[in-house]
Amino acid sequence: MTHHLVLGAGGVGRATTAALVGLGHTVTLASRSGRVTDRPWEAEHPDAVEVVALDAGDAAGLTAAARGAGSIVNAVNPPSYLTWDTDWPPVAAATLAAAEATGAGLVIVGNLYGYGEVSAPMRESDPMRPAGHKGALRADMWTQALALHEAGRVRVTELRGSDYFGPGTTKMSSYLNDIVIDSILAGRMPFVPVGRPDAPHSWTYVPDVGALAARLATDDRGWGRAWHVPTSPARTFIEAAADVARLAGAKPRRVLTLPRPLGTAAGVVVPFMRELRETRHQFERPFVLDSTLTQETFGLAPTPWEEALTVTIAARRH
Repeated sequence: MTHHLVLGAGGVGRATTAALVGLGHTVTLASRSGRVTDRPWEAEHPDAVEVVALDAGDAAGLTAAARGAGSIVNAVNPPSYLTWDTDWPPVAAATLAAAEATGAGLVIVGNLYGYGEVSAPMRESDPMRPAGHKGALRADMWTQALALHEAGRVRVTELRGSDYFGPGTTKMSSYLNDIVIDSILAGRMPFVPVGRPDAPHSWTYVPDVGALAARLATDDRGWGRAWHVPTSPARTFIEAAADVARLAGAKPRRVLTLPRPLGTAAGVVVPFMRELRETRHQFERPFVLDSTLTQETFGLAPTPWEEALTVTIAARRH
């Protein structure tokens, strides 16, 4: 049994904490507020997790919290999509500093932005070719961390998943939860702000993210490279909406999308729509994640699609 520091108490942070506790470890779960209302581990492991308030950009505070920990899991999710350029650099610097000072391994929860515009299923060996500043920011975070790993100063790894869905996601962090599932449960047509409804897209289940993060934090085979979260075969918005309606016993609904020219025009006056321009290619063409390497290396598999959807639908109904 080892101790781990998990940064960020959103859906991924809580899923990682639950997975680590399930493997017999103890966790300090840190968030800026120190408030965590959803604690799925407490029924069976009430004393395994300490929840603390901590600023993930405070290197001294992180270092103190990480003393004696086997790993630091960076599952931070900045509160605004519009402020990544200012929110991420201090967190990246502080987590690397804490990992180097304490010897704790650093597990970074990354994303797929760094791959840029792709024409084939994404694999971990693909080069980083970001299509915009947010992708470049995440790619640089990984490049800098990997350089320190290769210099022998830290142990780092990064896991990458596609758009999240599942129980426990925070507001405006899941297209599938917020736009498709919630709309169908409310009897509305899903309205997608970018992309094509018939483009195949990978959807990554949050508990599977937590399971891989926990494995990487406790398995020495993971250090020094990136890994893709086990993810079910891609589904289009149209297919996903039909699956949700069938499993929820709800009326099927047509998926509406905002035409690209209108989305571009909206970006002139709506900052959030402007930021979406960088990633809209992910929804305009096939955007498919290949997680074969992770599955074969660690013996992990994605939660079956319909099982994951059923659990998510039940959670969204409460």
